[in-house]
Amino acid sequence: MAAPLPNTQQAMRRRNLSLVLHAVAAHGPLSRASVAARVGLTRAAVSTLVDELIRDGLLVELGPSRPGTVGRPGSALQLNERGPAGLGAEIGVDHLAVCAVDLAGRVRARTEIASANRDRSPAPVLTQLSSLVRQVAAEAELAGLRPVGLSVAVPGLVARDSSLVVRAPNLGWEGVDIGPELRTALPGLPVTVDNEANLSALAELWRGGHDPAPRDFVHVSAEIGIGAAVVLEGQLLRGTHGFAGELGHVPVRPEGPECACGGRGCLEQYAGEEAVLRASGLSPEEAAAQHPGPGGRITVLAVRAASGDQRVRRALRGAGSALGIALAGAVNLLDPEKVVLGGALTPLAPWLLPALERELGRRLTDPARPGSGAVTVSRLGPDGPLLGAANSVVQAVLDDPAGFRDPAGAGEPAGIRGSDA
Repeated sequence: MAAPLPNTQQAMRRRNLSLVLHAVAAHGPLSRASVAARVGLTRAAVSTLVDELIRDGLLVELGPSRPGTVGRPGSALQLNERGPAGLGAEIGVDHLAVCAVDLAGRVRARTEIASANRDRSPAPVLTQLSSLVRQVAAEAELAGLRPVGLSVAVPGLVARDSSLVVRAPNLGWEGVDIGPELRTALPGLPVTVDNEANLSALAELWRGGHDPAPRDFVHVSAEIGIGAAVVLEGQLLRGTHGFAGELGHVPVRPEGPECACGGRGCLEQYAGEEAVLRASGLSPEEAAAQHPGPGGRITVLAVRAASGDQRVRRALRGAGSALGIALAGAVNLLDPEKVVLGGALTPLAPWLLPALERELGRRLTDPARPGSGAVTVSRLGPDGPLLGAANSVVQAVLDDPAGFRDPAGAGEPAGIRGSDA
């Protein structure tokens, strides 16, 4: 999200532009008078701001607003469906995905391919990803959109305020700065990089469909490993180095098996995809052969559990119990409103949740707070990282619309300030 603006007259105008744009984004279509009432500014001030946002290609007027209000009806304002677009990309262990969303967060173009990226050199992965981004950007432009930034989700630790992947053990990457190659392949497009769990949590905050949206929650997601992110008072908790949320490496059984991180008995050894497959009597290769393509191994587990396979169900109960043990510490420490189960875990939720909630109920320090009902299953499912990435670009526009100019309307280059995705 955009950095706070200094307290100057120009900064105040930029903040007011953002207030107006956010009001229309959240509640539109709205008349200018309705916007003024929501943001607490005069109608004259709002009218000037709206004119600027229309000129910059961010808002459009639809004509007279709906009847039912006193006085002359005003023109209804809404976000420009042919305005700026955010591009999101995801580098998964077994897939690459790219999408484009408009200012309202609607997916307007998307592609996804199977790609065996584990232990693959970063260069060909990034070359392939760049090609997919260019393809989706071209589709977005054909729909009248203007891509203004790219955010990339990766399953690993990303240094704060950088594009450096410090460590992505399930990809086999260490110390890889993916930003320069993507910027070279995609000239003029701002590129940011973030951990997939962080972006999943932000997608839940912005597009999760909650009413009202929770302001304090722990979001747990999975691909091969287990990731988590913490949102407090509507803001992502990043930590000093940007590494907050490494739930997968919280020890749940300190004398358990050795983990790739160097520890023992980490959550990932009990609730990670490969651990659950092993406990189910399946090898990752066997599961992938049964259901090829992205997410195929999870699909095999879900199908077998639904058909009554007791070994798979037992493995999922064990994974749910381990998740509950790890999450109990986080819930006791942070006292969030909700725990959200997302990512690849969502198809397995029916078999994970009972044991997970049972452990939470046993271990929470507040006896009045039951484990049952404390966990919500995300509606976004495995799309969370990709949607979070694309929407982080859109949020940067909403947070600082003055950083963007429609070249057709303002005579200036299009662009946004890079989002701290």
